[in-house]
Amino acid sequence: MTIAKQMDFRSNLKKYFDMAFSGEPVIIPRKENRNVVILSEKEYKAMEKARNNEAYLKMLEESERQLREGKVIEKTMEELLAMENE
Repeated sequence: MTIAKQMDFRSNLKKYFDMAFSGEPVIIPRKENRNVVILSEKEYKAMEKARNNEAYLKMLEESERQLREGKVIEKTMEELLAMENE
């Protein structure tokens, strides 16, 4: 991880973009701790995928808990087909 001052970042955009593209996040400190992190699209997508996977796993765990507790609704195939046609 690299920390770059705003002035240095502005002067050397390509250098810092290349660093981020190669997998090294770049932090640009700002006033009031409103820092910015530059990272590659590949790294960003990996983080998004991990966050989405975490939410999906939590949903599955909740569904499993409801199933164990008997909080389910049972429908026959006929009932499901009737619902489809509504």
